[in-house]
Amino acid sequence: MGNVPKIAVIGAGASGCFTALQVFESLKGNAQIQIFEKSKEPLAKLRISGGGRCNVTHQLFEPELLSLRYPRGQKELRWAFERFQPKDTIQWFQKRGVELKAEADGRMFPTTDKSETIIDCFLKELQKYQIPIHYEQALVGIYKVEGNSKKFRILWEGGTEEYFDFVVIATGSNRKVWSILEKLGHTIIDPVPSLFTLTLENTDLMELTGLSIPHAEIRILPKGKPQTGPLLITHWGLSGPCALRLSAWEARTLFLANYKVELSVNWIESTPTQEVEDYYSKKKEVSPSEKLSPNPDWKLPSRFFDWILKESGIQINKRYSELSKAEIRFLSLNLTQKKLQMVAKGVFKEEFVTAGGVNRKEIQFNTMESKICPGLYFVGEVIDVDGITGGFNFQNAWTTSVIAAQGIQKTLVT
Repeated sequence: MGNVPKIAVIGAGASGCFTALQVFESLKGNAQIQIFEKSKEPLAKLRISGGGRCNVTHQLFEPELLSLRYPRGQKELRWAFERFQPKDTIQWFQKRGVELKAEADGRMFPTTDKSETIIDCFLKELQKYQIPIHYEQALVGIYKVEGNSKKFRILWEGGTEEYFDFVVIATGSNRKVWSILEKLGHTIIDPVPSLFTLTLENTDLMELTGLSIPHAEIRILPKGKPQTGPLLITHWGLSGPCALRLSAWEARTLFLANYKVELSVNWIESTPTQEVEDYYSKKKEVSPSEKLSPNPDWKLPSRFFDWILKESGIQINKRYSELSKAEIRFLSLNLTQKKLQMVAKGVFKEEFVTAGGVNRKEIQFNTMESKICPGLYFVGEVIDVDGITGGFNFQNAWTTSVIAAQGIQKTLVT
C-alpha cells in the first residue's frame, strides 16, 4: 500500500468534513487526507439548518427508538447507532468547546443558537490537522486502476487527475455523482423529495394562518399510515412536525400521486369519532344550558374551534340543549376525520432532503464500504437513507462518518 495512504473525501458538507476529521483521528494522522468541494464554500447546508441555528442532533439516546425516526435505513442504522449515537455527538463537540442544548421537543442546538459555531468548530479542527479543502473541484469521473484493487484515478473538470488509495463519497443528493457511481456498478434508488410542507386546495382554513394544533394526526386516504404531532396552519396549507413526518414517511406515495391526494386530519390526535360523540351527548345531558365548547384536554385554540363549528354548520354560542344528534355526529366527524385536499408540495425553510440514493444493499454498514467497489466508501445522504425533521439527518451523517473512518482503519490494519 505504500507508506502513507492517500484518501479523497468528495464533498465538504457536514458528512465530508466530519469524515475527514474522523479518518485523521482513527489513523493518528498517518494519512494524506484531502477534501474536494464543487462549490466555493464548505458546509452550506449546515449553515441554513434549523433556521440558521443548526439542529445538530436529537436528544434520543436509545438506538432502537432512534432508528425508528428513519423512513429509509432504520434496519441498518439500528446497529450503527450502537457504535455512534447522539450521546457521542454531544461528547465530541463538548471536547472541542462546543456545548449543545436540548429544546422541549428534543432537538439539539449549539447554546449560541448559531450555525457558525458548528462551522467554526469544523474549520478549526481541519486547520489544526492540516486537512485541505479544494474548492470549485467538480468531479468528472472515478476510475478503478487496472491490476490494483485499491487504487482510484479521479478526474476533475478542466482535465486534472489524481490517484488515491481510498475515496469517500459525501456529496448528498447529487445526480451527477450518482451517475458516476452507476458507471462503477452501483444502483441508485431514484431520488424523490422527502421533507416538505403540504399545500392544500384553497380553503378558508387558511384564515387561521399561524395557529398551531398541539396534538394532531394526519394520514393519506384511503389507507395511509397516520403521523402525529403538532400541526401548523399556514397561508398555503399545513406545516409543523406532523405534516413533515407525513412528507417523509409517504415521500414515494406522494411523488407517484404528483402530490394530489386526499388527507384525513384528526385534530385531537387518535381520539376516536365515537368518543367525541359520547362526550357531546353526555354534555347535552348534564350541562344543557352551557354554551358549546371543546374538551379542555384537547387544547384546541378557540379560533380553531369556531372554524370547526362553522364547518359543521353549527352556530357559535349554541347551547348543548339545542344540539341535534346529526349536529353532534357532524361535529365529531370534522374533529376526528376532516378531509382536506392536498394539491402540491411546499418548501420546508431552505432545507432539502431526498429519499433515494445509493442502494443500501450494496453497502457494508459495518464499514460503509462498497460491496461492489472495494476502497470506495459512502457517508450521509448520498445513500438511500433519510430521517424525519429534528436533527436525525445530521446524526446519520455523524454516525456513518465515524463508521467509514473505522472501516478505512480496519482495512489498513488487516
